Amino acid sequence: MDVKLLIANRDVAAASGAMFERAGPLGGVASRAAAGRAEDAIAAAEAASRAFPGWAAQGPNARRRLLLAAADIMEARGEAFTAAMPAETGASAGWAHFNVHLAASMLREAAALTTMVRGETILSDRPGCHAMTVRRPAGVVLGIAPWNAPVILGVRAVAAPLACGNTVVLKASEQCPATHRLIGDVFRDAGFPQGVVNVVTNAPADAAEVVAALVRHRAVRRINFTGSTKVGRIIATLAAEQLKPVLLELGGKAPMIVLDDADLDAAVASAGFGAFMNSGQICMSTERIIVHEAVADAFIARFRTRVEALRAGDPRHGAAPLGSVIDTGTARRIRHFIEDAVGKGATMLGEAGDDATLLSAVALVNVTPDMLIYAEESFGPVTTILRAKDDDDAVRIANDTEYGLTSSVFGRDIARALTVAERIEAGMCHINGPTVHDEAQMPFGGTKASGYGRFGGEAGIAEFTELRWITIDTSKPHLPI
Repeated sequence: MDVKLLIANRDVAAASGAMFERAGPLGGVASRAAAGRAEDAIAAAEAASRAFPGWAAQGPNARRRLLLAAADIMEARGEAFTAAMPAETGASAGWAHFNVHLAASMLREAAALTTMVRGETILSDRPGCHAMTVRRPAGVVLGIAPWNAPVILGVRAVAAPLACGNTVVLKASEQCPATHRLIGDVFRDAGFPQGVVNVVTNAPADAAEVVAALVRHRAVRRINFTGSTKVGRIIATLAAEQLKPVLLELGGKAPMIVLDDADLDAAVASAGFGAFMNSGQICMSTERIIVHEAVADAFIARFRTRVEALRAGDPRHGAAPLGSVIDTGTARRIRHFIEDAVGKGATMLGEAGDDATLLSAVALVNVTPDMLIYAEESFGPVTTILRAKDDDDAVRIANDTEYGLTSSVFGRDIARALTVAERIEAGMCHINGPTVHDEAQMPFGGTKASGYGRFGGEAGIAEFTELRWITIDTSKPHLPI
């Protein structure tokens, strides 16, 4: 599949004419894409800048109509997305279908936001002065999306900005250029005007150059990035140099606390889903299962059965519960985490297997702080189980990490579970539900090294608009000089 840039609704080759190949994790060339560089990024930003005045002037219902049309087209093209995703990222068909479904929901939620971009009136101390706030589109928004949930996160990077009246440039992931380019086709075919949505692809070696050119472009007024904490720090530094706001959704080490009164069957089911969906390659993946010692043995016995059933298979052939990890480097890193932990005394549930990138589920029991996997985000089909003496100990373990994205607590006493949840240092917590939970209308984001800012619902409006204060004097003011 050959992929071109999308600039001003036109399929455009890179200025240099260069292409790059995306080799799929299961072998073969998954796609060939335009290897855009700084000049191509600037062309996309200029197209978005030219389109901004007209798009910002559109009424909310005009924007709503186009976003709803995009949602319908997204769903109708599910087969195209579910062919591109497994080829480029090794994702299972189930994960690909879920991506399309949630992305369409995000577009419909964005459509609903178009009439919610509003201000308020504020009482002034000055007689005859009427004060109000209004929200206005910020300008061009740069969205940088990752490969692990490419349709969900690619759409999330641009949907709310568009609803608020901004134009956008989507910087596609080097690992799924075809999948991200399909998102651009959806918006173009829905009837979005020229330049409102632009997509830039680039070879891995040129990523830093392309991102820097976009962040520094005078028309780009907001940046949102979803990806690793390491790269997030680089982008935050670039944005700070330009005094531009940035929304960061970064890494995670999501804890799931199982209290001694928890429904263990429900906890086991949620832990299996949360830890191993998309082979654990989700920012919300359950990386620490912290179980009260009174029920730890019972939980582990049940969880062993769950883990051993989650075997990996080629997503292009059959319907195995787990697909491939993104590349052989990831597989080596996961195996290194497992070997390090077992070598230092951890017990292993399940078996990763010998295939290069098809790793089956593994859980490591009795993990300790001296093991690499205790602190580092695994981002693969491996999770850890730790025993806690009581609620305080469980909270301590949950918070013993630089990350703070999401979390969950299982317990039948809801008041107790809520008390525990409120003490966890994370942007999100789900009581009696998995750590992997996302809905288009909810405020999504983290704390600490997991980033800052919020996607979703009305919280997204605040991220992608300028808040202005306006006054109207209806009487002659009395001024001191």
